[in-house]
Amino acid sequence: MAGGPFLKSNGRNWLTTVASLAVGASFFALWFWLLPAWLGFDVTAVGAARWRWIGAVPSVLGFSVALKCIWDFGRTGGGTPAPFAPPQSLVVVGFYRYVRNPMYVGFFAGWMGLWVVFGKASREALAVALLAIAAVALFLRLYEEPTLRKMFGPDYEEYCRNVPRWIPRMHPWSR
Repeated sequence: MAGGPFLKSNGRNWLTTVASLAVGASFFALWFWLLPAWLGFDVTAVGAARWRWIGAVPSVLGFSVALKCIWDFGRTGGGTPAPFAPPQSLVVVGFYRYVRNPMYVGFFAGWMGLWVVFGKASREALAVALLAIAAVALFLRLYEEPTLRKMFGPDYEEYCRNVPRWIPRMHPWSR
């Protein structure tokens, strides 16, 4: 990882950054335009209770974290978050220095905030969230982590020993 795409400023680096942002934009579009109708989000629920807007704080922060992670995949990793165009270098910058899965954590925080804003926080929403967390945890254990171990070997093993999967460290990890 020393040097890597992060220190280069060639056209390929920018191309992978743009590709990562395009994949990220598609991911955001899926979540914001396709699924909200399925989940029952509608504009009329917005003005129902003023206190719900407090949920905008974790939502904006969470989605901002996810967007920064998408940027880091392209800029530093030379790839995208999508499995068909993975990063070429291990991404251990930004939020990845605190927690191994900041993009997932950011998306979950963002969605929890939106559920509050739109008045969809309920036992059913919590059940859906718990199922989604379980599905992501299985995906990580069965596909993503073994794939990263094969791709990055000892570097990834060292990273896993020092950076927790879900609960962020208090101080950033550095080699």
